Amino acid sequence: MNLLQDKVALITGAARGIGKAIALEFAKQGCNIAFTDVKKDENMTAVENELKEFGIKALGYESNAASFEDSERLVEEVAREFGRIDILVNNAGITRDNLLMRMSEQDWDLVIGINLKSVFNLTHACQKIMLKQRSGSIINMSSVVGVSGNAGQANYSASKAGIIGFTKSIAQELGSRNIRCNAIAPGFIITDMTAKLSEDVRKDWEKKIPLRRGGLPEEVAKVCVFLASELSSYVSGQVINVCGAMNC
Repeated sequence: MNLLQDKVALITGAARGIGKAIALEFAKQGCNIAFTDVKKDENMTAVENELKEFGIKALGYESNAASFEDSERLVEEVAREFGRIDILVNNAGITRDNLLMRMSEQDWDLVIGINLKSVFNLTHACQKIMLKQRSGSIINMSSVVGVSGNAGQANYSASKAGIIGFTKSIAQELGSRNIRCNAIAPGFIITDMTAKLSEDVRKDWEKKIPLRRGGLPEEVAKVCVFLASELSSYVSGQVINVCGAMNC
């Protein structure tokens, strides 16, 4: 099925991990892809080429999602090159974990800026295009720790909780123009980020998950396809946990 045939998606932080998996799943569904990373390098070019193998248009952009000005510039360039933007996936994110007593102001500001302010930046820029089109789907990447919190991740949890509040507000603001906004809250997903954890820590995580395993980036990406397509045409303002029942 080509659920996203000839649509245009802008996906932030898609040169690796969950973002790359989303781009690949969208491309399989016939979607043209504009994606970002903080640096245009060989990896970005490789992802571009991998996406183009599905017969779609794909371009990578160097962009700082935490910058309001850079986000405005990016969206203007994408709209000029692709003609429209049907889907926005706010996926860019980082962690700087530490107990609050040891957390620096810099690590707080950095995580909030990249994880939360970027969602404001890109949505603010894309809404102008979607309002003219009178259509669009915005998908924001939250986290189960944005729902339940997690010790040692006050900055990350706060940023992801903020995304949920933002998502519900935007769904109400833009719904009358046929623009939907939803959030996904992944649990323990096997990526380069989680691969840095020790085996003992990973096993401890898995014991807490009823499905007894970490999730795959592709499993998050398939939920994104659902939210981006007409399969979810009456779904807006929702948070979908993709966590193997870890948070239910």
